Amino acid sequence: MLTPTEPTSYTIDQVLADPVTLNSNMGYYTNYMNLLDLAGTAVPAGFTSKGLPFGITLIAPAMSDQKLLSYAHLWQQSIDQKVGTLNYKPELIQAKKTAFKNTIKVAVCGAHLTGMPLNWQLTERNAILIEATVTSECYELYALEGDSPRRPGLKRAGTGRAIEIEVWEMPSENFGSFVAEIPEPLGIGKVETQTGEWLPSFICESYGFDNAENVSKFGGWRAYIASL
Repeated sequence: MLTPTEPTSYTIDQVLADPVTLNSNMGYYTNYMNLLDLAGTAVPAGFTSKGLPFGITLIAPAMSDQKLLSYAHLWQQSIDQKVGTLNYKPELIQAKKTAFKNTIKVAVCGAHLTGMPLNWQLTERNAILIEATVTSECYELYALEGDSPRRPGLKRAGTGRAIEIEVWEMPSENFGSFVAEIPEPLGIGKVETQTGEWLPSFICESYGFDNAENVSKFGGWRAYIASL
């Protein structure tokens, strides 16, 4: 949420003439912040038609400080403004864009795919299917030994191929319990999609590939299971 930092700007003489009333007025957009457990950051926004300074405040839920500061940084880099009364402008540096979504994208390639035996571990955590896609063309897919249901291991290789995956998005607070249910030798790492995006996904410890069958030729776990 974005609000003015204060409803109006007063001169020093005006505040000295009626300090209690005018200071109370200036807190109109900020007094509630702590009461509602919100985070906020104020940034300059230029000057009024009377030449008085004007600012805006970016507001978000508690613990969103890093995101707010990133947006505030982007805002300050986008306006043509000097530093106070000093006759120079701040150095332009790259500000990282940060999303406000409290969700995590997860790429799945095996028993968690839609219609497969472990898909419920996603849906019970309110995960939503974003898209069906493939990895970049540098992965191999292996059918690991043991476990029921059968599980695949994804391996990045120099001469691999694109492997079928699904991208799901789940609330951040549910991600930890999802990871805790992953059995060895599997774990969570980053996997590259065909668009070059790196997402949390299932990876496999090297010993897990011992005696595992390379099923990359099927292009995905669903096709391999259907061939059995």
